Amino acid sequence: MQPINTLDEFFTRSGAEVSLYHMGRRVTACSRETLRAFENAEQAWPEPWQGQARLGIVFRLGAMEEPAIWFLALPLDEQGMLSPAQRDGFINRLLETLGRNAAASDPTVLDAAESADVDHLMKDNPLAFTPDITFQAMLNARATYASALPASQHLEPVEAYLSGQQTIDWQALGLQGIADYVVRLDTPTADALALRIPQLPVSVIHSLCYCLEHQPLSEALIDALRTRGEQAASSGDLETLCACVRSVGSSAPAFAGDWYTNLLNDSAACGPDLMAAIAGRGWPLLEDAERLPLFLQRLAEDERSHFAAVVRDIALIPRLRLPVMLTLRDAPAGSAIQSRLSAMQPNQKG
Repeated sequence: MQPINTLDEFFTRSGAEVSLYHMGRRVTACSRETLRAFENAEQAWPEPWQGQARLGIVFRLGAMEEPAIWFLALPLDEQGMLSPAQRDGFINRLLETLGRNAAASDPTVLDAAESADVDHLMKDNPLAFTPDITFQAMLNARATYASALPASQHLEPVEAYLSGQQTIDWQALGLQGIADYVVRLDTPTADALALRIPQLPVSVIHSLCYCLEHQPLSEALIDALRTRGEQAASSGDLETLCACVRSVGSSAPAFAGDWYTNLLNDSAACGPDLMAAIAGRGWPLLEDAERLPLFLQRLAEDERSHFAAVVRDIALIPRLRLPVMLTLRDAPAGSAIQSRLSAMQPNQKG
């Protein structure tokens, strides 16, 4: 019998029902094929965050009455590939906890006590992390929606409020309800929401934006968020501008890319907060021959920015790695980028 060396092998051999979710840069479904290729050193992690592959694993094993949820942050090397030592240690702990049940070629059903042991493996686990509350709400919304389970009790008042059908105290709206609303957002509903964006209180806009950033939006909703963000910028409300910028980060470049280009062309707008919003949530829109060099130029020009840290962060994203390296290599002599790169050299040698 072959030993179990990877998480994917464990879930396959144990017969678990498993759903995987990216939990780093945004909350989206992750295929088993992605995890398998990553663990087999066949590909870099597609959405790294802070040097980690952050993964939400929703699974049911044996006699578990309710699914368990693991949040694992797998460390990456400088190429965005798995550094396997901690993962291997976790699997060893897992197999020791379960004895031979999960490792058997014909898996047996775990009893309730063993199922509880699996659920408690996250305690004192160096790979475990706790996502922020918005990420937790989005994971719960996506998992229940994917399983055709009912949304939370908070969805109905959110729908009533955001549709304008009822006047509800917005402070009573639950974040889980907003997340449930967003994962069910079709184009007609999104277009109707666009008409409400100008009237929504700032606190609602922020919570809504932090959920919207996890998926593509309709053109009408992007336009409404752009208008709201630009109005916030003109009144000095940087937090709302950044929230709106983040909210469109997963949307189609044909709709959202133009706004990013305009922002990057305005040197006065490109402070550290805005650049962090773009790098953290709008990185798909940087996969562009015009926007990426402009982004790196603005980043280098601002002495307040953590140029080296941001460059390393986005260069770990497989689709951006080569374009970033080429842009840095081709930066003109005497440019702000070249100046920043020169300043990094002593640190690299040390």
